[in-house]
Amino acid sequence: MRKITYRQAIKEALIEELRRDPNVVIMGEEVAQYNGAYKVTEGLLEQFGAKRIVDTPISETAFSGLAIGASMLGIRPVIEFMFFSFCYVSFDQVINNAANIRYMSGGLINCPVVFRGPANGGTNVGATHSHTPENFIANTPGLKVVCPSTAYDAKGLMKSAIRDNDPVFVMENTILYGQEWEVPDEEYLIPIGKADIKRTGTDLSIIAHGRAVITALAAAQELADKHGINAEVVDLRSIRPLDVDTFVNSVKKTGRALLVDENKPFCGVGAQIAFHIQAEAFDFLDAPIARVSAIDSPAIYSKPLEDEQLPNPRRVVEAALKMG
Repeated sequence: MRKITYRQAIKEALIEELRRDPNVVIMGEEVAQYNGAYKVTEGLLEQFGAKRIVDTPISETAFSGLAIGASMLGIRPVIEFMFFSFCYVSFDQVINNAANIRYMSGGLINCPVVFRGPANGGTNVGATHSHTPENFIANTPGLKVVCPSTAYDAKGLMKSAIRDNDPVFVMENTILYGQEWEVPDEEYLIPIGKADIKRTGTDLSIIAHGRAVITALAAAQELADKHGINAEVVDLRSIRPLDVDTFVNSVKKTGRALLVDENKPFCGVGAQIAFHIQAEAFDFLDAPIARVSAIDSPAIYSKPLEDEQLPNPRRVVEAALKMG
């Protein structure tokens, strides 16, 4: 099977959906003439024209509101945030309006809009460009959140997000854009709300999402090679809706749960996962639930310190060994 980058997989998903449905449009800062800040939309202006690949002013509030209004009339906009940190200025649009219109209209109005872009630290761009707000977004009923960890997942989830009739946030990762995975040529979709077992194991369940899955897999390999611990790695893929059964069944099998994510720990995704595990698999636990998250401070500008602030394989291995 061919290998393509995470970036190319997302681009392919966009192209396929633009061709399939004339109501799909892409909007955002520099998505057209500049080919996208991270080159995900490179060449799309030439293929589809300025009516479907739309450069916007530097006003996330304005173009988010434009997209939400257009989606209510049957357009299927895909909005790119250059950084998901910039999404915060449009929270009134996405939290108050996009999330609630279906419910406030008694189900008469859909809001099929996708918000996508990088949501991560680790790129040495400071605290105001390094948020991982999937927990913020997932706190809001009416919004869906997915966090692909591979090119395969990124393509399949993006296509599903574009076809969904609710607002979907696709949280990508800048550091993954240039990495390659196997992706088939034929069309496929990945259902939103379905986790994936990235590595099977018997001794420990490591539960992660986004780039933390790659960290977890590296840690699992080290645990196997150096310590004889056979760890299972569960990729949540979707934060809301959340596939509780998959990770709970994994913990019931292994008896131990280690939660890894790049969220801050306070009110983070890991806290929600821990709740479900203690509620549904408490009697199966052989050790307390452990967490490795971002160190609880604003994103650190210094690269060596930021690399330590975020989960890394060493921190995950150390946490696993402490579980006994």
